[in-house]
Amino acid sequence: MQLRVGLIAAVAAGGLLSGCGSVRIANILADPAHYQRRNVSVDGTVTNSFGALVAGVYQVEDDTGRIYVISNGAVPSKGAKVKVKGRVMGGVTVMGKSFGTAIRERKHDLR
Repeated sequence: MQLRVGLIAAVAAGGLLSGCGSVRIANILADPAHYQRRNVSVDGTVTNSFGALVAGVYQVEDDTGRIYVISNGAVPSKGAKVKVKGRVMGGVTVMGKSFGTAIRERKHDLR
């Protein structure tokens, strides 16, 4: 019985530490130093999008805030529901425009 309880606790702790869930945008913006250079996942709606086929920037909004996403690929269109996975970066500047705290996209999935 103790082995089973220990195994359940280990699996639950592993799930918490793996970061399976999405981070709220407000949490990132409230404490950017905590998330700096960490991989995160964010769910939301694209509110602004600009770029070319090979790279661009788009803004994602959840019910807590908005954050810019720097993409090395095609950007999703305005209004698209997305799950973004990437690394939080501070002081991001692209083509002379400053975006403050942003996510450097590793990938995104349309919802």
